[in-house]
Amino acid sequence: MNSLWNDQEAARFQGLLGQRVYTSRLLGRDPSLVLHGGGNTSVKLQETSVFGEAEDVLYVKGRGADLATIDAMGFSPCRLRRLLRLVSLSELSDEQMESELKLSLTRAAAPAPSVETLLHALLPQRFVDHTHADALIAVMNSRNGFERLQEIYGSLVVVIPYAMPGFKLVRLCREILAKEATRETVGVILMHHGLFTFGETAKQSYERMIELVTKAEDYLAAHGAGRTEWPAQSPVATSRLEISALRREVSCVDGSPMVLAVHSDAQSLGFARRSDVVELSQRGGVTPDHVIRTKRVPMVGRDVSAYAAAYRDYVRFHTNERSLAAVDPAPRVILDRELGMGVLGRSAEDAQVAENIYRHTIDIIVSAEKLGGWRALPAKDFFDVEFWDLERTKLAKPNPDAVFLGEIALVTGAASGIGKACVDALLERGAAVVGLDVSPAVKQLHDRKSYLGIECDLTSEEQINAALDRTVRTFGSVDMLVLNAGIFPKSSPIASMPTEVWRKTMTINLDANLILMRECYPLLKLAPRGGRVAIIGSKNVAAPGPGAAAYSASKSAVQQLARVAALEWGGDRIRVNCLHPNAVFDTGIWTPEVLAARAASYNLSVQEYKTNNVLKVEVTSRDVAELAAELCGPRFAKTTGAQIPVDGGNERVI
Repeated sequence: MNSLWNDQEAARFQGLLGQRVYTSRLLGRDPSLVLHGGGNTSVKLQETSVFGEAEDVLYVKGRGADLATIDAMGFSPCRLRRLLRLVSLSELSDEQMESELKLSLTRAAAPAPSVETLLHALLPQRFVDHTHADALIAVMNSRNGFERLQEIYGSLVVVIPYAMPGFKLVRLCREILAKEATRETVGVILMHHGLFTFGETAKQSYERMIELVTKAEDYLAAHGAGRTEWPAQSPVATSRLEISALRREVSCVDGSPMVLAVHSDAQSLGFARRSDVVELSQRGGVTPDHVIRTKRVPMVGRDVSAYAAAYRDYVRFHTNERSLAAVDPAPRVILDRELGMGVLGRSAEDAQVAENIYRHTIDIIVSAEKLGGWRALPAKDFFDVEFWDLERTKLAKPNPDAVFLGEIALVTGAASGIGKACVDALLERGAAVVGLDVSPAVKQLHDRKSYLGIECDLTSEEQINAALDRTVRTFGSVDMLVLNAGIFPKSSPIASMPTEVWRKTMTINLDANLILMRECYPLLKLAPRGGRVAIIGSKNVAAPGPGAAAYSASKSAVQQLARVAALEWGGDRIRVNCLHPNAVFDTGIWTPEVLAARAASYNLSVQEYKTNNVLKVEVTSRDVAELAAELCGPRFAKTTGAQIPVDGGNERVI
């Protein structure tokens, strides 16, 4: 492991807190040190209170902050004197500790301090760094791990036996450090947890972290237990229906829809196909810090009901009649010889957190096993952390507006106009969204884990099926289908309608929608909350215009297709509804020149033309998209077969 310290970069971060921000970000860059909000850092400095008095303040990483991106506002400023008085106590309950940490803040609006704040206060050095380094955790989780750490570090580090996080751990550290810390001590190792280093400068504390982690890496390498290079694996073809059915079963056990991402890379397949994968994976996790993200053990194979039953037994065995937070029995990680690794979460982001953590878990388990045998803490220790209120506060509370959390939507014609607006509306409601479009721009609409853009020619059945396969392996299934893609050919009377124009219009506006509905039907049947289809039709269905025969006929045919689907699929809890917009001018086909020309042909100004309807309002892509999203939501849970105009009131339609 190499130091990333750069004097020129560091000079841009002024003051002690600035230096703290800089080295925190250096640590956060390396996922082998910290993952997803893991780890924390602090700095002790002096400030002037509102009374004009000097006071020592501990700035410690606040809960919810990420070391990779943290800034000064991500730290919690705590009065150090108050913290040190707390450290000196013989007893302090979790509730009291939580309250006292908040009361120690010098700024009421600051984030809640880390649960490890008192450990940072206990260590007297100005800068303190804390990570969960993979190499170190691999050593401590091996046979005789405690002794191995003492062998590696000698007097450089004090090794603390495992204790439940919180005040009990603070008290244990205080007692052992008072006896064992020397002038040579530059770090503290908490068994089955991580490493603290410290120093009088940010650089010193950071580089001590790099030095000590490197010693663990070198030790693993010297004993043939370094990072595993996984050989190439041949994946087994798995149908999207199998994956969707698995996701449905897990969602039912969870009690709410979940995103399922399937990974069939060399590491995932290599570990899942080990002859001893059951025995290795079921020993437990590598640290209780990850238990709220991945559960204590993964599910091996696809027997969801057996996993859920075993989890409920685990909870009952360790409960001791305590009042516990409700936690679902669904797995977060699946190891399967054919699939590789499946990861689950109530959002695509949560699923990725589980993936990243378990990838590191695999590497740690394999290294520890090579080193002499992989050892895990007893299940009781994981249980205590999994159901610890202070640990569960790390999980973000779901946004009440995220009504589609855990659900997957597929939108066609997503690169612009109404399709793009539909993508945005669905994402805002918490869905994972796949956008299809012939334009490559669809791939860059959003840079977030909950969006996947696929360049797809809807006239190709092969490309449609490939897109659906990718959708299911990325998110688990399709719950909502928004059919928006279509073309509006140049105006042509029937008498001179070119056959190729007619056929192309029907192929895109009608045939592609039939194929998508047919291929998505088995997936929609498995939607935990029932499948939904929203079709973007047109005013031309009810009020066609001259010169638009191909477009009007294709949109009318799709409307009939939707009506038949509503009849056929209602028994499968699939709702099918149509929206019929008109005069939506913020789309690609309506350039300023075209808009001006059309307005002039009616002897209207552009603004008059845009609002040429009964309500005298302008209809935008966003207006259509919002209603399409609502049609898929709970407010329309009992509506199917509907035909809804979105046109401001068109006299011919009315």
